Amino acid sequence: MAESTTPGTTAGDQTITPAAPAPQGAPAGRGERVTHALVRDVTLPGGTGTLALVTLDNGLDHTKPTTLGPLGLAEIRAALETQRDRAARGEIVAVAVTGKPYFLAAGADLLQAASLSGRDEALALGRAGHDTYRLLGEMGVPTFVYVNGLALGGGLEVALNADYRTIAADATVALPETGLGLVPGWGGAYLVPRLVGIEKAVDVILTRPAANKPFKAAEAFGLGLADALFAPADFLEQSILWTEQVLRGEVVVERRELDPPEVWDAVVAATRQRVDAVVHGSRPAPYRAIDLLAAARTASLDEAFAAEDEALADLMMTDEMRSSVYAFSQVSGGKRPQGAPDPKLAQPVTRVGIVGAGLMAAQIALLFAQRLGVPVVMRDLDAERVDKGLAFVRSTTEKLVGSGRMSPDVAAKIVASVHGTTDITEFASCDFVIEAVTEVMGLKKKVFAELEGIISPDAILATNTSALSITEMAADLEHPERVVGIHFFNPVAQMPLVEVIKAEKTSDAALATGFKIAKGLRKTAVGCLDRPGFVVNRLLVLLMGKIVEAVEKGTPVEVADRATRPLGLPMGPFALFDLVGPAVGLHVLTSLREDLGDRFPQSPGLEKLVADGTKVALPPVAKGIPADVDPAIQAVFDGVRDSSDDVVLDEAGVLDSILTALTVEIGHMLDEGVVQSPSQIDLCMILGAGWPFHLGGITPYLDRTGYSEKVLGRRLLPDGVGNVPRG
Repeated sequence: MAESTTPGTTAGDQTITPAAPAPQGAPAGRGERVTHALVRDVTLPGGTGTLALVTLDNGLDHTKPTTLGPLGLAEIRAALETQRDRAARGEIVAVAVTGKPYFLAAGADLLQAASLSGRDEALALGRAGHDTYRLLGEMGVPTFVYVNGLALGGGLEVALNADYRTIAADATVALPETGLGLVPGWGGAYLVPRLVGIEKAVDVILTRPAANKPFKAAEAFGLGLADALFAPADFLEQSILWTEQVLRGEVVVERRELDPPEVWDAVVAATRQRVDAVVHGSRPAPYRAIDLLAAARTASLDEAFAAEDEALADLMMTDEMRSSVYAFSQVSGGKRPQGAPDPKLAQPVTRVGIVGAGLMAAQIALLFAQRLGVPVVMRDLDAERVDKGLAFVRSTTEKLVGSGRMSPDVAAKIVASVHGTTDITEFASCDFVIEAVTEVMGLKKKVFAELEGIISPDAILATNTSALSITEMAADLEHPERVVGIHFFNPVAQMPLVEVIKAEKTSDAALATGFKIAKGLRKTAVGCLDRPGFVVNRLLVLLMGKIVEAVEKGTPVEVADRATRPLGLPMGPFALFDLVGPAVGLHVLTSLREDLGDRFPQSPGLEKLVADGTKVALPPVAKGIPADVDPAIQAVFDGVRDSSDDVVLDEAGVLDSILTALTVEIGHMLDEGVVQSPSQIDLCMILGAGWPFHLGGITPYLDRTGYSEKVLGRRLLPDGVGNVPRG
């Protein structure tokens, strides 16, 4: 294809359009890495004319996503205005926008957005995006966006504002804003429902962000977010050819009609009801998004964009948005764990042994075989248990193959690499052995004693214990320094957190090996000292313990179950009990009480429920709706209550008791040095307990609600971290 350049300052075959001043009132780009709009002319191969191709590029390599701030938006706007003028003069027949390799754009710079000092700045940023993007719909010639890679939030909205969109088969797209305390505010809330229909728009703007599940290219194409799907190898060439076919009328893209008013209104009403059932008013962003969706059918573009500006300006100045950005930053930074030893100290791991073949052990075995690609030997006491563990590995890989998420060859390799046995001596050739047997200290000590006489002197021993003392577990060993805790969460494949625990005598080599393994398994590792419950279980079980304590003292179970709704947690406390298993919850609660005292309550009612095998939550009324407590269990608690003089708490009182207890416990954990900073507690709660982004984990919420200062006499984080500054 012949290419030419337009007049201007050129770099190779690219024309760099000088940046325009930032829009009036917009922030001046604090620390902004400016995304440039690089323009080159492409002579269309069929003789149709000249295409102006605009490439968004921040000048960094493919590991640094392109983001958008005020200065970058100003430069893009200037480039598009120039192309509009050229179109008016007849110099070009179309304009296309694409990105540097692997990225269209990852959206607005969230850290910069969270640093805005006032609503006026936030409003100016929203308007700057709209003023820039709407040029794609006012160009005077057809506009195209070639989604060549990641396109998130404002990055995807670049494409939505154009007339046509192509997408590379390896691209990923999403509008994650409502999960980050915002709304799609550069056209997305208006354009998506008009492009794909109101029902699909709810999935794009609310459902997928809540699940943190972006769209693969094929999904986006099938949904209607893109008009053509091409292979990545020759994506640009194919997109340009397709562009010419559209311009020549050889390809006609049909646009759907708007949904009828009654359908639109019914979907919006059902969505409000569903959001209420899940969010319980705990954060404003989903509700503002619903308002924008409701109005999108009849609003003009000017009205809709102005409404998006106002929503963005309001939401950017909320604590929920600041906490969401803080949480996002912690999760992003979690790949570089604090306090980890030098990775060079880690031992090589070429063969893994797993003690036990139950569900947890089998999940761990599958993960090691799949992610590390090493042979795994799984051992249990009898052949029946071993066979069940191997059957889990086999059936899970079969399901992955059936769903298209794993090739048959890879599945066969994984199954072949996991070996089952009843012979403990087969661990002799393993350089890393992890136990996943029943949570009984005596049993775990016995397992370790047997292993020490079998494994090589430099092999690492690990435990998956969820609450027991690893120091005690290793105390009788000749080499306790090679024992490390690696605590996985259930389900192992899906949960992104691993707590890597340093016992009293754990060596740096053993600890480094734990971190290395977590990285190889594609998990986020948080280093913890060996204290009861580590981080997640210590806080999560305390929350559940305070719930049952309130019920033991007379609070109705349904009242107690509703108490945490203002937090917007992914499920209620009794549904959580059902998920982890009441017996497991009781065991950890009892263990923590023995180690940490009566801050962790005793619960005769829970003991009775576990003894009888009673389920404590009702089935969910619909998929995605949290399950409620079964009111029938009230009789169990009433039957064991031994005092009528207790203070009966209402919902607010129960929540206050929970937050007070959690604040006290976090103070103890920081004093004990369980982790190095409050942010590590937040990271653990986000990734290990599903604590919502809008809370920032837990410590920003305790700060902004005053619990930190009331209970501990100090903030846990500096003012302005995870909240709008109060000063």
